[in-house]
Amino acid sequence: MRHRHAAARPRRPRLPLRYLLPSVLLVVVVVMLLLRGYVHSEFLADHRVRPPAPTGTVPEEVLSGGPVLDARGEKPVSHRVPDRKIVLTFDDGPDPEWTPKILDKLAQHHAHAVFFVTGTMTARYPDLVRRMVDEGHEVGLHTFNHPDLSYQPASRVDRELAQSQLALAGAAGIRTSLFRPPYSSTADAIDDKSWPVIREVAGRGYINAFIDTDSEDWARPGVGEIVRRAMPRQPGKGAVVLLHDSGGDRSQTVAALDRLIPELRARGYEFPRLTEALGAPSPHTAVHGPQLWKGRAFVGAVGVSESVMGVLVVALIVVGSLVVARFAMMLVLSAVHARRDRRRRRHDGTRPPVTRPVSVLVPAYNERECIANTVRSLVASDHPLEVIVIDDGSTDGTAAIVESLGLPGVRVLRQANAGKAAALNNGLRHACYDLIVMMDGDTVFEPSTVRELVQPFAEPSPASGGKAARVGAVAGNAKVGNRGRLIGAWQHIEYVMGFNLDRRMYDVLRCMPTIPGAVGAFRREALLRVGGMSDDTLAEDTDVTMALQRDGWRVVYEERARAWTEAPGSVRQLWSQRYRWSYGTMQAIWKHRRSVLERGPSGHFGRVGLPLVTMFTVVAPLLAPLIDVFLVYGLVFGPTLRTAAAWLGVLAVQAVCAAYAFRLDRERMTPLLTLPLQQLLYRQLMYVVLMQSWITALTGGRLSWQKLRRTGLLGAAPRGRAGPADEPAVPGPGASGAAPGDRRAPERSAVG
Repeated sequence: MRHRHAAARPRRPRLPLRYLLPSVLLVVVVVMLLLRGYVHSEFLADHRVRPPAPTGTVPEEVLSGGPVLDARGEKPVSHRVPDRKIVLTFDDGPDPEWTPKILDKLAQHHAHAVFFVTGTMTARYPDLVRRMVDEGHEVGLHTFNHPDLSYQPASRVDRELAQSQLALAGAAGIRTSLFRPPYSSTADAIDDKSWPVIREVAGRGYINAFIDTDSEDWARPGVGEIVRRAMPRQPGKGAVVLLHDSGGDRSQTVAALDRLIPELRARGYEFPRLTEALGAPSPHTAVHGPQLWKGRAFVGAVGVSESVMGVLVVALIVVGSLVVARFAMMLVLSAVHARRDRRRRRHDGTRPPVTRPVSVLVPAYNERECIANTVRSLVASDHPLEVIVIDDGSTDGTAAIVESLGLPGVRVLRQANAGKAAALNNGLRHACYDLIVMMDGDTVFEPSTVRELVQPFAEPSPASGGKAARVGAVAGNAKVGNRGRLIGAWQHIEYVMGFNLDRRMYDVLRCMPTIPGAVGAFRREALLRVGGMSDDTLAEDTDVTMALQRDGWRVVYEERARAWTEAPGSVRQLWSQRYRWSYGTMQAIWKHRRSVLERGPSGHFGRVGLPLVTMFTVVAPLLAPLIDVFLVYGLVFGPTLRTAAAWLGVLAVQAVCAAYAFRLDRERMTPLLTLPLQQLLYRQLMYVVLMQSWITALTGGRLSWQKLRRTGLLGAAPRGRAGPADEPAVPGPGASGAAPGDRRAPERSAVG
């Protein structure tokens, strides 16, 4: 009988999928990179070679014996190759270029050989090892990473042998009892340092195979010299010949086989396998069961790591190209925008300014810390306007605070909590004027912000220029006000460089992706044509911007319309904000994906803007962590200097772009001192946020609106660096009061 209390057991906490998948992906990538680096000897490799040592402990019969040494028993036994037999041996392979050519030559001349393979190359090229075995050649071990074993502890020797056998099992399904120590030569070269290693390896069941003649083909002395050195020292005597099928250009070795084998065969020599020449059993033993599957799994993992590295390298090239292209486009097109803006400013006197009144919509939800400063900054505007604060179901008395100010031209609309898009649409229905400015409840405007923001609406009317030439919306210049702390300074850099420099670029290309919610202006007609603000996405500002351009309206950027906003003050709040932004942007891109197929002027955004936004805002940031992955990989495993130089080069390019952006915005350069730290810390956080957004989108997750906690630090627009043509950054004494009566919209009461 089932007990009732069993159903009441507390549920174990589970790691959310949006955290689990990035963690698993990161672990897999790291493991694959480490495995790839290991089998490429990029770390844990020891390239030391010990100089010759005395031979006092080496038995005389070993020093004077043959090249094949069986030291598995108490008394070592040496063997020589019989007369008229040549055992060709190849070290350091297999190599994807030279080993197949050597195998072809051996098959052509009906000769066999012994290939002493390293575990790293075996794991990387298992098909070649399998071909060696299938074509009747013998395979021996040459360690895994090719270290001088006389330097290594017993545990490293064990690991070198075990991992080599594991790779051999996965590649060809066999074990081997043949072994050749790296950096070895003839038996008489064994010394007091190498002899203990030979005994230790023999104690694990291996027969050590040395050489009689060294072709020294690794030095590429020429085909004729390789053939001469490979010849037996005494005519008619048997020999073990050392050659190489890896480690560099082996074209001379391949060519030497065409001369060496026929010449020796003409002298009566045969080319058997080593054990065949000695009349011994085959060194190969078939592997079955768990050891076979472990070997296959290891070789398979190495293959995957090679493929992963290939994919990552291609992705790195892609993201590198995108980053360079974006920087180049931003610099060039921002300069074009700046020159065009200067020309426009010089000719402003030739056309009448926009002086029509404006309706300013301020959606507010629990903004009691900021709302008074926001409304006061609007009332201080030097352009005629009405202010409509839409209280979206606030529970902290936001609406009451606005009403208690008693400021003329300010209305309050109350509604049940329905979201920012619904609040803006409600305000749009109650707005009196045809030009609509939208801002956030935590933002303050300069006195000139509204005036500067609406001047681009002086574009030609439909009768004189056609709808395609009309400006439907204007993006302002959002700036971080609370930049005193490090996290604020980083966001300040991001706003000036990442947002506003981008907007200059997109303005020139006529494909603006986003009008910032903190400062944007619209024609009422344009908003109504696209159905107002949509709640289909969490980025309603991006959504409506894309919709306007699909409808044929032009969206421009006005750098002098500055708005000061309070950026998130903690990592948690920053995470929440950017998570919503990233996810909302992806939603908007997906919603407007069909614009790439649209034709005519209305399809310009789909053909140009949407691909650029997707590449620069979604794809490039998603792949950009590869830069840091390869940075860490290169710094740890090399080449360290080139890796550091490449990263510093990218940082220098970013610094140039950032400095240019700060110059255009007339900002002090001091925050750029934190740019290197921003790249190392802040950017990583943005990567994780974007990855989380991707996973939320791909898994069909839903993300609700996330309210950030504000402090109300911004009282009035902070003082900035103004150029000669700029308006004062902050109003003078008493500027927070009413503007001249003839420049302000009449006071109206809430409707409905």
